Amino acid sequence: MSTVKDRIGRYGIWNIGLRSEEPSRRGELAEAAAELEELGFGAVWLGGSSAAHHAVPLLEATGTLVVGTSIQSIWQYDAEESAAAFAEVEAVHPGRFVLGLGVSHAKLADQYRRPYSALVAYLDALDTAGVPADRRVLAALGPKTLELSRDRSAGAVPYLVTAEHTAQAREILGEGPLLAPELKVVLDSDPARARALAREALAMYLALPNYTNNFLRLGFTEDDLTDGGSDRLVDALFAWGDEAAVRDRVAAFHQAGADHVALQVITGTGRATLPREEWRRLALALG
Repeated sequence: MSTVKDRIGRYGIWNIGLRSEEPSRRGELAEAAAELEELGFGAVWLGGSSAAHHAVPLLEATGTLVVGTSIQSIWQYDAEESAAAFAEVEAVHPGRFVLGLGVSHAKLADQYRRPYSALVAYLDALDTAGVPADRRVLAALGPKTLELSRDRSAGAVPYLVTAEHTAQAREILGEGPLLAPELKVVLDSDPARARALAREALAMYLALPNYTNNFLRLGFTEDDLTDGGSDRLVDALFAWGDEAAVRDRVAAFHQAGADHVALQVITGTGRATLPREEWRRLALALG
C-alpha cells in the first residue's frame, strides 16, 4: 500500500476556510476541494485546530485528494476521541485522511503543561487505540519533536519555518519520513505591499514563544522580532512576488529537503477566505 508521502505529491494547500461547522458551506467546500484536485494539488491541510470530521466534505467531493489536519490540538480532543473519529473516516475513505497533531500554545490552551510529555502520552494512547503511526504526522519545530515525528509517526509538518529549518529537519528525520513544511505565499511583486501583507499575517505568531524561540534557534535576533518583523525575517518566512519568484522560493524548500510544501496564500482578506483565483495562479506556476 502506498504511503502518505507517496500519495500527497509535491504541493498542497493549507487553509483555514476549508473547514467549517456550518452545513450551509458544505457545497462551497466540496466545490473548492474538487477544483484543487483538478488543479493538481495532492493534499489539503486544514488549518487551525481541525478534526477528522472537517475532512469529510472534501473527501466526499474528490477521488484521490489527501486531507490532513494541520493541526489537531492534543488539548482539544482526547486520544480516544481522535482514534474513533479516525476510524470512522478511514472506513469510508481508506488511506486519504492524515491525522496531523500538535501541542498548540500555552496562550491558546488552558490545560497546557509539559507539552512534549503530553504528546508522547497521546501517541501511546493512539497506538493502543489502533491508529497506525504511518497515518499521523506531527507539527514539529525543535529537535526533540522532530525526532519524535521520525520515530512515532509518518513525519513532520512544520509550520512557519524557513528553508534553512527544512534542511535541519531533513537531517534529523533522515531520508524516509515525510517532511511537509507550510509556506505562506503573497502573490504581489511590490515589496512594500507584499511585506505589509506578510507582517499582518505574521503579527499573531510573534506573540507565541514556540515560534519566536524557533526563529532565535535559526539565527535571527530579538531585533528581527520587533516592529512586525524585520525584512530579513519576513523574506525568509514568506514567498512573495510574481509567480516565477514564488516558484523559485518553493523550489528552495524542495532543494532543502522538503518532500511536499503546503502553500498558504495570504491576500489580506482574512485567513478563512478561499483564495481560489490565487490557487489557480499557483497551479499554473508550479505545474
